[in-house]
Amino acid sequence: MGLNIAIQKSGRLHDETIALLKSAGLKVDNSKDQLKAPARGMDATFYFLRNSDIPKYLEDGVADIAIIGENTLHEKNVKVKLLDKLGFSKCRLSIAVPKGSKYNSIQDLAGKKIATSYPHTLQQYLDEQFVSAEIHVISGSVEIAPNIGLADAICDLVSSGSTLFKNGLDEKDVILQSEAIIAVNDDLSDEKQELLDQLLFRIRSVMKGRNHRYVLMNVPNDKIKEVSDMLPVLKSPTVLPLVEEGWSSLHSVIAESDFWKVINKLKALGAEGILIIPIEKMVV
Repeated sequence: MGLNIAIQKSGRLHDETIALLKSAGLKVDNSKDQLKAPARGMDATFYFLRNSDIPKYLEDGVADIAIIGENTLHEKNVKVKLLDKLGFSKCRLSIAVPKGSKYNSIQDLAGKKIATSYPHTLQQYLDEQFVSAEIHVISGSVEIAPNIGLADAICDLVSSGSTLFKNGLDEKDVILQSEAIIAVNDDLSDEKQELLDQLLFRIRSVMKGRNHRYVLMNVPNDKIKEVSDMLPVLKSPTVLPLVEEGWSSLHSVIAESDFWKVINKLKALGAEGILIIPIEKMVV
């Protein structure tokens, strides 16, 4: 019996998930209205579901693994295991109020109405802050609620903030940071666990590659040790002698987030001809 993988039926999270799984060697021929399809490249089946339905399918064991927004998993409050954060589809769940409203803290919303599609997460936050407010649950277009007199504030997902701006709202408190995650049912058979381990190995290799870069540079021989110490990702860099005496070509790997922090130090040590190359997959 293969691994059942639940993903969002459509939308940005769907597209980025399909791209990730394709890089991990899983492909699928999926028509627009197809809800279930076999994977190619691994013994697995894809389930294309509404985002809000995925946590329950996962908890009930219909799906073995899911790639889903952390905000949805938190809101549904199901008993499943979060394994990895994937670094894409980032957003935040925030409190927003009409521009010009008096707002110093969440305490200012005591006794007022807050519109949201995330009542569980919002209620949890209000309880933590000892604030009593009326939650008005809306399934969509939450940002319009203050403009039509339905609520005094909203609690909604924010990505760029442009939707809030267009609707005359100011973002105030961030109550949850979210991104795509891998979640699994916590009661898998040994066979499914083995398949899951294989899939996680592939995905983590792809993610590690995305977060690192292959770096090549020409370095004076007397600076090789110092330059190598600044690039600690691999056990040891590859060093090849150049035709020009006293110089070598040094090949290594660096975390993308660290490159701009060390580039000036590398140049100060005499490094020249620095090339940065994307890595498709990385196994260390």
